[in-house]
Amino acid sequence: MNRSIFHDAASPLTCLVLGGRGFIGSHLIAALLSRGYRVRCFDRPHVVALERDLLDVPGFELIEGDFANEAEIAEAIEGCDVCYHLVSTTLPKSSNADPVYDIESNVVATVRLLNHAVKSGVRKMVFTSSGGTVYGNPVSTPIQESHPTNPVCSYGISKLAIEKYLGLFNQLHGLDYTVLRIANPFGKQQRTHASQGAVAVFLGKILSGEPIEIWGDGSIVRDYIDISDVVDALLLAMGQTSDQHIFNIGSGRGHSLNELIRSIEKVTGRTADCRYFPSRAFDIPSNVLCNTLANQCLGWSPKVGFEEGLEKFAVWLLNHPEKSA
Repeated sequence: MNRSIFHDAASPLTCLVLGGRGFIGSHLIAALLSRGYRVRCFDRPHVVALERDLLDVPGFELIEGDFANEAEIAEAIEGCDVCYHLVSTTLPKSSNADPVYDIESNVVATVRLLNHAVKSGVRKMVFTSSGGTVYGNPVSTPIQESHPTNPVCSYGISKLAIEKYLGLFNQLHGLDYTVLRIANPFGKQQRTHASQGAVAVFLGKILSGEPIEIWGDGSIVRDYIDISDVVDALLLAMGQTSDQHIFNIGSGRGHSLNELIRSIEKVTGRTADCRYFPSRAFDIPSNVLCNTLANQCLGWSPKVGFEEGLEKFAVWLLNHPEKSA
């Protein structure tokens, strides 16, 4: 089957978004629909519901299922032009507790997905990898895509393995792909009571007057990026067709946890109650991504400044307290 990756208003592409009910997925789906694409969302039942008005948009389809169920994945991907793979069944801090589950539910399930992508004629795979975990302890910063990859958690190893399988399927079957190694996204619709995302967790606790738990002395540096910039990169990745397949998606600037707290205090006008605990072995001291390659090949660069994004997120949380849990 010969399909071109371009947007034709008369015959719009069909995009499958795996994990479409998640933080990144829900934003991506809204952006795809607003641009006239047909969108099929695949996610588990009984997870966070999509916005009601999204379900009523023409061209949108919701399929509930299990990523590990091969028959359900085969059905979901049939007839799709582009597949966005946003699914992860584990978290960096918990993945080492059961690496076998991490491998089976992420790597093995993705290889099955790729087999069905080839069979059904999918022309483009876009995979959200982890800029925060695939590199391990950096030998230089900001981290370029050519930096050694030595993950210290199973989560990062699984992400890296999936990247390698995407490369293999490209060589064996011509399946085009783009990998985005994303930094730490934040913004509206992100849950403040989840177990991942320092910006959301800290912001939620400061706004509610709860104490913040910090592992270590607060000097850990991370690269934070607004969700709108992540979505822009995902949209651009759909049409990317060069021999370069892997891109860092980050702000290119690092902020320590202590700096993050001070910035949140500044934009909210509230004081944080911080409680410090011993550091954890899997926490990398610093992770800041170089985004030069994404700028050169995708034409992408972040548009939203750090404190600007924090302020927008804080305003949204204050106006939507029922959606932050």
